[in-house]
Amino acid sequence: YWRLLAAMIQRDVPMIEARNISHWYPGTGHLFEDLTFRLRGGEVAAVVGPSGSGKSTLLSILEGWERPRSGEIRRNGVARSGWVFQNPHGMARRTALDHVTFPLLTQGLSWAAAELRARDILEAFQLTASAEKPFAALSGGEGQRVMLARMLAFNPQLILVDEPTAQLDAEMASTVNGVLRSLSNEGAIVVVATHDAATAGVCDRTIDLGKDRMSVPREPL
Repeated sequence: YWRLLAAMIQRDVPMIEARNISHWYPGTGHLFEDLTFRLRGGEVAAVVGPSGSGKSTLLSILEGWERPRSGEIRRNGVARSGWVFQNPHGMARRTALDHVTFPLLTQGLSWAAAELRARDILEAFQLTASAEKPFAALSGGEGQRVMLARMLAFNPQLILVDEPTAQLDAEMASTVNGVLRSLSNEGAIVVVATHDAATAGVCDRTIDLGKDRMSVPREPL
């Protein structure tokens, strides 16, 4: 299933470059200061740090929803991005299958082809048994995985994920980490804000907002 999911990501190599970016809000100190890094397609970066250090804010800046107070962000080859928030919000009466099928329909697939691909994506997230459940009947962990599956169906070059494993047990967290890892191997930039050491451990590098520095990329095993 990893090959199927990875085939949905564009082959052009995207890149995001941050140069000396800093951010703060009125009446507060710096969330982070003078961050400089470059992310290329095929990399997974973990954004870590204590609560209130600006992890979600940095994701918002990478997305382009917010501008840093100082410094510069450059995005090349990023035509589509997808963001999965920490708390899943779906359409209560629509099924898990509907949530993943609809984005595929917008890309021109027939209903039959979109549903077939959506079922394969759901299976990769171990959601086959939940495909026909309405979103309101899903557990928190199931809802989070449905939102991740839905995001992947949009075929993004930049994947932003906020605490993807916070509501998952260890087995499901490992499944989600494996999907994100596989997609980055095929050319997407994946940026994950996380408190989970296991999730950070599968990433290529870490942007540590607690230390305002970027770690050296992990050497291949």
